[in-house]
Amino acid sequence: MDKNIFLGGAGEDYSQPQNLTLKYANRHGLIAGATGTGKTVTLQILAEGFSAAGVPVFLSDVKGDLSGLAMAGSESHKLHQAFQDRAARIGFQDYTYAACPVTFWDLFGEQGHPVRTTVTEMGPLLLSRLMDLSEAQEGILNIAFRVADEEGMPLLDLKDLQALLVWIGENRTQLSLRYGNVSTASIGAIQRRLLVLENQGGTNLFGEPALELADLMRTDANGQGMVNILASDKLMGSPRLYATFLLWLLSELFEELPEVGDPDKPKLVFFFDEAHLLFEDAPKVLVDKVEQVARLIRSKGVGVYFISQNPADIPEDILGQLGNRVQHALRAFTARDRKNLRLAAETYRENPAFDTETAIREVGVGEAVTSMLQKKGVPGIVERTLIRPPGTQLGPITASERQAVMTASPMQVKYGTLKDRKSAFEILQARADQAAQAAAKAEEQEETQSVAEREFATARRYSGGRVGRSSSRVKRQKDTFATAMSEAVIKELKGTTGRRIVRGILGGLFRAR
Repeated sequence: MDKNIFLGGAGEDYSQPQNLTLKYANRHGLIAGATGTGKTVTLQILAEGFSAAGVPVFLSDVKGDLSGLAMAGSESHKLHQAFQDRAARIGFQDYTYAACPVTFWDLFGEQGHPVRTTVTEMGPLLLSRLMDLSEAQEGILNIAFRVADEEGMPLLDLKDLQALLVWIGENRTQLSLRYGNVSTASIGAIQRRLLVLENQGGTNLFGEPALELADLMRTDANGQGMVNILASDKLMGSPRLYATFLLWLLSELFEELPEVGDPDKPKLVFFFDEAHLLFEDAPKVLVDKVEQVARLIRSKGVGVYFISQNPADIPEDILGQLGNRVQHALRAFTARDRKNLRLAAETYRENPAFDTETAIREVGVGEAVTSMLQKKGVPGIVERTLIRPPGTQLGPITASERQAVMTASPMQVKYGTLKDRKSAFEILQARADQAAQAAAKAEEQEETQSVAEREFATARRYSGGRVGRSSSRVKRQKDTFATAMSEAVIKELKGTTGRRIVRGILGGLFRAR
């Protein structure tokens, strides 16, 4: 087995091979450079090299160019002769065109197999980062996860979380006594953020079947590592969703994979393109988590490579852990650019043959300043390197070619259909239905009881199956009737008509007398 990945030719005449040693490939790396300097091609040839060595790869395709890894290069390509000349110049005698085994993934399920996780697996920290919640709102979210765990309610998709938040709002008085203040304002704010997340396509991320990490770590029948390509051109429209998903994936790898120490080659290599999106406006607790994962995940056999325009985009504590570096040209148009260029040059082990800062400024397209880890993990001397040409297709494949690759993949059967098993939404809905039925039954019983009370009020009672009236009741009823008639007569006599009747009666008596 080849123990190195050939990157290109170094030295004054580019005849000295510059290799990435597989044994140290899990010590992470950096690919940096201004737009148009060749970062994508460098990523492409590294993916080819890892795949050929039997190492699975996961990378994000931000511009759609990396789908060409699924097809072999062609002699009819306009750069065919230029590639042949470069291969000869750097002594790349084994240069041939060959495709890589590729699996396409897509959070939206359009340009690849759907990628899903559950709300529970995402966790409150990353979900809070995804929705940009305040500290108080994050506290409510933590309460929701605790309640879901205690009540045995799985949180699989967004509707589960939304239903649980409604339940928490209805029971906030009892929950506040146990967990602290649960305000309706915070719950409402989270619900609104969930709505925004839905509008950005976040609904597609949450659900089942959830992605199994083992499906990212496959090899084909020939022993080549699978190149997993995440379609990210549309995903970049929601940069927070993009960064949070990749960070979740990295965290899952860290938590699930066993310790392997220093293997002869990585178990998986993870390329994080547009890495600056991960750290922009990120809270310190999140940056600390990335640093922890980057520091410890290498012992799980996973190499992480950050791709960004400038090394300054990466926090210093994380940048110091990136041992394998490919630095394409940096432009220095402003004072800040010059400062970043100087700082980038100072991170390399000096080469007496040239000035590193000048070299970073002057390297052309397809060239780079490189430094790879050597024996015992010692950083190598910086070299000016002419990057080797790719063996796969340069540029994107057609939609029909992509669809053919997807159809032939076993992942289509496994992840193609969304499943919706019983979870928090269904459990809470069932509870609500039961409560409604109980309320309806209680109302019916109350109605029946009210009828009985009315019958009792009218002195109806049951004795031996016969219904009758008591003598006392009849007497009371008669007394009541007589009293009522007397009152009516007295009232009438007190009125005008009564006075006329009385006068008539008395006048008749007097006349008769």
